[in-house]
Amino acid sequence: SLPACPVPAPGHPTSWLSKASYPPQSPLPCSDVTFVVGREQQKVFAHRCVLACRCQAFQGMLSKGPASSEDHPNSIQPQGPFILGNVQPEVFLAVIEFLYTNSVTLNSHIALEVLTSSVEYGLQDLCELCVKFIRDTLSVEQVCEALQAAVTYGQADLQQHCLAFIEDCTAAVVQTRGFHELSDTVLAQVLRSDRLTADEPDLVQAVREWAHVSSAVLERPVPEVAALPVQELRLPLLAPTELAALESHNQRDLLIPVESIAAAWRSHALKKGSGMPSRLCRPRRGTRPRDHHRHLDPHAK
Repeated sequence: SLPACPVPAPGHPTSWLSKASYPPQSPLPCSDVTFVVGREQQKVFAHRCVLACRCQAFQGMLSKGPASSEDHPNSIQPQGPFILGNVQPEVFLAVIEFLYTNSVTLNSHIALEVLTSSVEYGLQDLCELCVKFIRDTLSVEQVCEALQAAVTYGQADLQQHCLAFIEDCTAAVVQTRGFHELSDTVLAQVLRSDRLTADEPDLVQAVREWAHVSSAVLERPVPEVAALPVQELRLPLLAPTELAALESHNQRDLLIPVESIAAAWRSHALKKGSGMPSRLCRPRRGTRPRDHHRHLDPHAK
């Protein structure tokens, strides 16, 4: 895995607290709030004034106090502890580090989760640091997870960077767990690309494997979970023998609607992409040339 990398926020003071004070897992001088984080129940100590000043989400959390403080609304808020059971300690410590120092130490294991926390806490500068780190350290194993996060959190630049990476490394990426965990909408977005470096039969097989994983996880039929992505498979690019093999295999799981297979056969019979969306007749960067491709009309509507 990639080493931890401290990333400073541009245009901000370098530090509010010496790095020597990290991680704050023992009481800091004058610390007045405690968090119990993760399944490990790790204690993290901090200062209310710093957290409230730097982050509105913490300001709201700290003004309410833990549940026990509601019985004494006029009393000074107790130091907690605040229980954060669904957060990894390393991720929460990265958020606290950023609030104190305007920089963050990231590694490939926590960067995406820190990105999620930055969005939840409304920390735009931390979000930008996470995006930069993720973009600069993309790997075959993590690129699909990064793409899914980029779509979820509206990070257009990261989306484009991830898609370009997938386009260059398609054959390897489709074998990863991250690929099998993509949502149907994000997978469909990937399959719309002309620059994927994989042949169409390989993409059909990759979508079939994705669909069976998704079907098992979501407990829904294969044709239902795959309805959106299969619309982006370019079946007219398949040779007749390949299309016949696909049709035979398709009888087992009904991955692809029979209408789509019939339309691909029709393009062969008419020797043109008549009636097919033009994108489905366009070879991709990784498409292996076949004799019938010369008959496909890229301008067909």
